[in-house]
Amino acid sequence: MSAQTSSSSQSASSLKTIRTTIPARLDRLPWSKFHWLVVVGLGTVWILDGLEVTIVGAIGSRLTEPDSGLGLTTAQVGLAAAIYVAGACTGALVFGYLTDRFGRKKLFILTLGLYLLATVLTAFSVTPWMFFVFRFFTGAGIGGEYAAINSAIDELIPARRRGLVDLAINGSYWLGTAFGAVLTVFLLNTAIFPPNIGWRIAFGLGAVLGLVILLVRRNVPESPRWMFIHGRDEDAEELVGTIEHDIEEQTHERLATVPDDKGITIHQRRSTGFGEIVRTAVTRYPKRFTLGLSLFIGQAFLYNAVFFTYSLVLTKLLHVPDDVAPWALVPIAIGNFLGPLLLGRLFDSVGRRFMITLSYVGSGVLLVGTAIMFDAGLLDAFWLTACWMVVFFFASAGASSAYLTVSEIFPMETRAMSIAFFYAIGTAIGGITGPILFGRLIESGSHAVAIGYYIGAGLMIAAGLVELFLGVDAEGKSLEDIAAPLSSETPAQRPTR
Repeated sequence: MSAQTSSSSQSASSLKTIRTTIPARLDRLPWSKFHWLVVVGLGTVWILDGLEVTIVGAIGSRLTEPDSGLGLTTAQVGLAAAIYVAGACTGALVFGYLTDRFGRKKLFILTLGLYLLATVLTAFSVTPWMFFVFRFFTGAGIGGEYAAINSAIDELIPARRRGLVDLAINGSYWLGTAFGAVLTVFLLNTAIFPPNIGWRIAFGLGAVLGLVILLVRRNVPESPRWMFIHGRDEDAEELVGTIEHDIEEQTHERLATVPDDKGITIHQRRSTGFGEIVRTAVTRYPKRFTLGLSLFIGQAFLYNAVFFTYSLVLTKLLHVPDDVAPWALVPIAIGNFLGPLLLGRLFDSVGRRFMITLSYVGSGVLLVGTAIMFDAGLLDAFWLTACWMVVFFFASAGASSAYLTVSEIFPMETRAMSIAFFYAIGTAIGGITGPILFGRLIESGSHAVAIGYYIGAGLMIAAGLVELFLGVDAEGKSLEDIAAPLSSETPAQRPTR
């Protein structure tokens, strides 16, 4: 694939006002090898996050054993999970701001590099504090990835496929979950690996996968949308022209010409200040701000609470052996992956508002039923896992759509920072408190855990109702039509929301 351009053949020092049809040209492209490069090079990082979360969840009980080399308490396992999420929140905010300022590509290379280094160091932890520190920086790398990757993907994928592609990519997280679950079954088998070695190998294998992704990612270009706003319009034109030429050679058909009236006028800028980013979200789009926060808090609490501690529920409350518990994550991961994959097309055809509401409210209602049966002692490990498969089939589509939503509904100049902000705040509220709360609820017994399930269900249902009333009908629309760039000469004439 030759969709590369010189990194700085055009100086960004001479900013000017331009008119460009690049967004319309990108949106009218047929699916091609270029788009597969974007999906594989950028989207596969969610597999790493799924792997990381699952490994810690699956090995949680092993890390509490004295001969593991760490000897954590049950509460410390939940604390380690919370520290990982805190790192992800911090990384999202720091790297999200840098992504909008310095470009998508520089940051999606840097953040993956940080993940690789930190996860390797995690494998060599010999004390709890070392494990906590390295988990923080592993999370920081993954959090930065969310901002850089989601913004780049949405800016490179045609509008008519954006919903399906985003949901499928975010759903690939669960491929990592399934892989991590199967992997830990063997790595926790003390007949194969000593108790203090198997869990270390798991983190090392995550680094190997990350290295492979890094090699592919080097070929993914910078976002042309970011380039033309930041003074590199000539480079952006060259890049898009190369992409179009390659697609025409692949399809043996000429692409339709995009008329000038489909273009937008841009006052180029070097960067967007943090104050302007905040004002844009809070004052120009207050309803969208509320929407993004609600969606992220609901899904973050549910997922981080359950998956960081599910192995403990099985082993401590349902008395499942340590080397068997990880297998339960495989069918749950399959349900989570199939939800976004099978429902994704409906987010582009039926529409965002209806499908997001259905995903959130539906999963919340199903979770209430699961909590009632669990509290009554009607569910053993098999049936609890079966219930989670159904709940997360819908919840996974909803969680994936949260990232899609905040990536679409805010202006280009603030896109990465918007993703970072909502991920960080929502995850800090739901993702840090969830694991700590559930770690303590598990120590208190099944009735306490059921209360935690009710809380998660309530947050999901509430978020779904917010989507019903405040959702944005973004299906099939160009990003610039959903939220006009701050640099645009003629902002969209629509009420702020």
